[in-house]
Parts: sequence; structure tokens; C-alpha cells
Amino acid sequence: MAGNKSLNAAAKAKQDEFYTQLTDNEKELRYYKKHFRGKTVLCNCDDQYESNFFRYFAMNFNFLGLKKLIATCYTGSPIAGRQLSFFDAEEGEPNRPYKAVITTVR
Repeated sequence: MAGNKSLNAAAKAKQDEFYTQLTDNEKELRYYKKHFRGKTVLCNCDDQYESNFFRYFAMNFNFLGLKKLIATCYTGSPIAGRQLSFFDAEEGEPNRPYKAVITTVR
């Protein structure tokens, strides 16, 4: 677990992008199985391929009995350690929104 000293150092170094670990999601969310049955889950992510919340819900879609899983992000979004820029620095155009929807997992 990161202490206050290391969090302050990360903030000063502009490396303050921390991701929740998949194991932490598994440990906590297993207690809420009955609350997810038949529900739609929305994960607003920097990058759905890096999001451990999205990964957890996708891997446990049937176990939780989800109706739908939606992840939103911007295409070209950076991954761990960088902030999402509204404008692409190279092209000067806004990033395009992206939505991933899962309704069935076989």
C-alpha cells in the first residue's frame, strides 16, 4: 500500500495515475454479487484495456448475472502514468469517444 510520502512524491513527479489492482476488485466486489444481477455496469475509463474494473466485470459477466457492460473512453487514450489530453498533441484534433458494449459472454 502506498503511503502518504510516496503519494506526495508521485504527485510532484506528475506520475499520479494509479490503477486499482484486479485482486483488490475481486476481494471487494465478491460481496456485492446479488446487487449486480440484471444490472448494466458503466465503466468510464481512460482505457478499457487497462481498466481492472472493466476486466473484472468482463471476466465475471455471467457469474454476476450482468445484463450489460459498457466502457467509455477516448480513442488514442494514454495508459498508466500519463494524463488523458482532450486534444491529440500531434494532430491537434480532439480525441474521438469510444464505447465498448458487452451483452453476452460465452
